[in-house]
Amino acid sequence: MIVYGVNTVAEALRAGRVRRLKVGARTDGRLGQILELAEKRGVPIVHVEADVLDRESRQGVHQGVLAELTQSRDFSLAELVSNAEGAALLVVLDGVEDPHNVGAVLRSLDAAGGHGLVRQTRRAAALDAAAAKASAGAVAYVPVADVVNIARALDELKQLGVWTVGLTADAPQTYDAIDFTVPVAIVLGNEGTGLRRLVRERCDLTASIPMTGHVGSLNVSVAAGVVLFEAVRQRRAARHQ
Repeated sequence: MIVYGVNTVAEALRAGRVRRLKVGARTDGRLGQILELAEKRGVPIVHVEADVLDRESRQGVHQGVLAELTQSRDFSLAELVSNAEGAALLVVLDGVEDPHNVGAVLRSLDAAGGHGLVRQTRRAAALDAAAAKASAGAVAYVPVADVVNIARALDELKQLGVWTVGLTADAPQTYDAIDFTVPVAIVLGNEGTGLRRLVRERCDLTASIPMTGHVGSLNVSVAAGVVLFEAVRQRRAARHQ
């Protein structure tokens, strides 16, 4: 994978995921700090023209730096659950198509101390440079399990002791009435059509986020953040009881 942008590349370096660094002519300020970090980590640095960065980032906002990452590890669902410290907190994406949404979900998941992302390999946004940029570097830290079928993945999570909660606008139960102190996976659907019928039926519970304004729904990554931090609030409160 190729990632670009100062924050994303810096986090990938800190995580030890960078195989090679490409930088433009200007290496002052924060780029200079990135070069120092790369040198400490023994990462090869290649100086290139700006058009090379433009081309390889596909005209993304690269800020003069681009990194080639080492191959990311493909985690299994069982590993996401067993590697979690305490009760697992996962996010499952069912057909989310915008890589910026995927990146933003990764960012929220990392910020909330979540333990992994489950995504479908087909008919979904790629975990590419655009997603990495939107994640602000979280892609270097959050374990990801790629699955062929989301409905079957939910069945496997249940067998692993994880409750599955699908977010849907018409659910009568609100998200803050759900117990998130147990091992749980938050299931998010497509930006336009939401959860597919079979996926929704596989969820143990469904929950909604009440809307009191003029719009009827939230962006999928915003919805993920709202529910993830409700889980954080509940778990923090449980620890202090």
